[in-house]
Amino acid sequence: MTVIAEHGTTLIAMAVIFGLFMTWGIGANDVANALGTSVGSGAITVRTAIVVAAIFEFLGAVLAGGYVTKTIRNDIIDPSPIAENPEILVLGMLAALLAAATWLAIASTKGWPVSTTHSIVGALVGFAIAGIGMSAVNWDKIGQIVASWVVSPVLGGLSAFLLILSIRWTILSTDKPFQSAVRWGPVYAFLVGFIMSLVTLFKGLKHLNLHLSVATSVIVAVAIGVAVACIARHFIKKVRIDPTADRKIHFASVEKVFIPLMVLTACAMAFAHGSNDVANGIGPLAAVLALVRSGGDMAQSSPVPPWLLILGGGGILVGLVTFGYRVMLTIGSRITALTPTTGFCATMAAAVTVVLASRAALPVSTTHIAVGAVMGVGLGQGVAALDLRVIGPILVSWVVTLPVGGALAALFYFFLRGIFT
Repeated sequence: MTVIAEHGTTLIAMAVIFGLFMTWGIGANDVANALGTSVGSGAITVRTAIVVAAIFEFLGAVLAGGYVTKTIRNDIIDPSPIAENPEILVLGMLAALLAAATWLAIASTKGWPVSTTHSIVGALVGFAIAGIGMSAVNWDKIGQIVASWVVSPVLGGLSAFLLILSIRWTILSTDKPFQSAVRWGPVYAFLVGFIMSLVTLFKGLKHLNLHLSVATSVIVAVAIGVAVACIARHFIKKVRIDPTADRKIHFASVEKVFIPLMVLTACAMAFAHGSNDVANGIGPLAAVLALVRSGGDMAQSSPVPPWLLILGGGGILVGLVTFGYRVMLTIGSRITALTPTTGFCATMAAAVTVVLASRAALPVSTTHIAVGAVMGVGLGQGVAALDLRVIGPILVSWVVTLPVGGALAALFYFFLRGIFT
């Protein structure tokens, strides 16, 4: 208690700095997983991707980021064994933030696409084992998260595979693919607007005290979906058949139809990423803030302050602008060759999977889902379309991230404990 009473202001300041460092790492590394498909498909430029992220990553973090933040903050560790020593939890959360952020910084400078969720969960587990004991880790919750790391990319890949098959059936295999693309394009745009808004309205806005009934949520989601479809139709109507391009590249004109849809799904994926991954940086920060303000009362229950979500969204943007370009092209261009059509399928499938998991309060890895979705569209073109030499190192990075985060967190925890106690 004396540590919190004597150094409360310093601890909060450190939490804010480490939290910003962590959200910077999220923007520098993980946003590539959200927007890499859009850039790699050629639908948008890196500059446009940054603008899209600046708007929709921030909105996702602020409007829908509070729900999964509670999972990171409360469900990974059982702090009851140290109820009489809350300063241990405060120092542990600081160590976890610094450890995860440090690993993300290293990975970002090297251009490695790693999971921010793996980083922070591994760091929290590492602190818990070092500072409290093995029993302090909620292994059931960890098991659910580990299962989601397998299930999520499979679901993302399956969804993307089914989407690419549906586009092949409704558009590419028809007698007049361009006309079919113009006709079906707004339908796919409606699905983007409807699904994203529906799952957000169901659970994502609870911390804003906006409680809508199921019927009202469906009506609003339909209205948003129709509006998105109308916007897409407006831009699709401007696309014209290019016989010269079609002779050089089969379905070139069809691909142009999907560029506006790719932009829409990029916005959706950025929103989904912001809503899910802001928790990785803000969850431990919120725990430190609540503990210091309550004088170390672990039994208290406080909502995530809106300014923390704003802080997290801002940190993500800074990371994206400064270092995001180093990683953005990895998923978008190296796993498999993407076009606006396949990029649309991968991004939409990933966005839906991320938001559904986020609304279920399960902090899944955007990296896994994005890679799974890209692999799904690659499989839709045949196994030979996948570059296994790229996929292998990515899988290795997933395995390495968890223990590295845990080891760094234990090291930083002992260092901080030595300073303050």
